[in-house]
Amino acid sequence: MNSTVSIILSAVAAFGITAVLGFGIIPWLHKLKFGQTILEEGPKWHKKKQGTPTMGGIMFIIGIFVAAAIVLIINYATGNKLGLTGDASTKLWAGLVMAVAFGFVGFADDYIKVVKKRNLGLSIAQKSVAQLVICAGYLTSLFLAMGKDPYMFVPFVGRVGLGFWFWILGVCVLYGAINAVNFTDGIDGLCSSVTATAAISFIAISVMHKCFGVGIIAAALLGGCLGFFVWNKYPAKVFMGDTGSMFLGGLVVAIAYALDCPIILLLVGFIYVVEAMSDVIQIGYFKLTHGKRIFKMAPIHHHFEMCGWSEKKIDAVFCIVNLIAGVIGVAVMSLGGFMG
Repeated sequence: MNSTVSIILSAVAAFGITAVLGFGIIPWLHKLKFGQTILEEGPKWHKKKQGTPTMGGIMFIIGIFVAAAIVLIINYATGNKLGLTGDASTKLWAGLVMAVAFGFVGFADDYIKVVKKRNLGLSIAQKSVAQLVICAGYLTSLFLAMGKDPYMFVPFVGRVGLGFWFWILGVCVLYGAINAVNFTDGIDGLCSSVTATAAISFIAISVMHKCFGVGIIAAALLGGCLGFFVWNKYPAKVFMGDTGSMFLGGLVVAIAYALDCPIILLLVGFIYVVEAMSDVIQIGYFKLTHGKRIFKMAPIHHHFEMCGWSEKKIDAVFCIVNLIAGVIGVAVMSLGGFMG
C-alpha cells in the first residue's frame, strides 16, 4: 500500500471508529452511572457538568489501535516495513505498550472516583509510583534496543550520546508530559483538539523524513482525537477522564521518542508545557508569597475562563498557538538536519 494512502487511511479509520463508538459507549457509561464529579475548587459554572459520563477515552484508545493495526498489518503483509526496523520498531511498539499502561493507571484513577466515590481517586503517591514504574520499564526497553548506547537527535547538533542523562531526561520527559497532558484536560474539547494539532505536526515530520510507520500511528492519533472531539466539544457529552488523558500523554511521548527527538515536544506540545508551567508557577508563587496568586486560577485555561473567555474561544486560541508552535517544530526538525 502506498505510504501516503496508508497515513490517510489510518486517520480516516480512527476518526470513523472513534466517532461511531460514541453511539454505544456513551449510553453504556450513562447506564453504569460513570459520571464526572466536579471538585469544589473548580470554577463554579462547571457544576452544570456534574454527571457527564467520563472514561470516554476508551473510545479513541480502541479507535487508534484498531485503525493503526489494520493499516500496519496490510503494509507488513505486502512487504512494506515503513521504516519500522531495528530500534525504531522497538521504540514504537514499546511506546504503544507504555501508552496503554498509562491508560490503565488513568482507568484505575477514574474507577475509584466514579465507582468507589472517592473524589480524588488514586493518591498522588500511588499515581506517581505507578507512573515512575512504567517510565522505568519503557526506558529500559529503549536502552536495550539502542545497544546500551542511548542517544537522541538534537536539531542543529546531530545525534548526541546521552550516557547516564538518558535516564534523567527520560523520566523528566515522560513524567512531565503525562501530567502536562492531564492538566490540559480541563474544559470541553481542549485536550482532544490540542492533541490533534500535535498529531498534525508529528505527521508532517514523519512524512518529510520517510518515517511512515510513525506517521501511521500519528495519523491514527489525529483521527482518534477528532472522532472523540465530535462528542467532547462544548457542550461535552462525554469526558475522556484520566483514562484518556494519560494514554494520550504516553502516546505523544512514544511518537517523539520514535522520531529520536523527545525534546521536540517542547514545540509540538507547546500548550502542554504552558499548562503545566502555569500550575507550577501558581503553586510556587502562592507558597513564596503566603497566599498571593499570579493567575486567577490554574492551570491557565481556567484563568482565561475567569477572564470571561468561552470554552470554545479557549479551544480555538490554544489550538492555533499549538499549531503555530508545531509548525516551528517541523521547521526546526527539517532545517536542523534530522535524517529519520
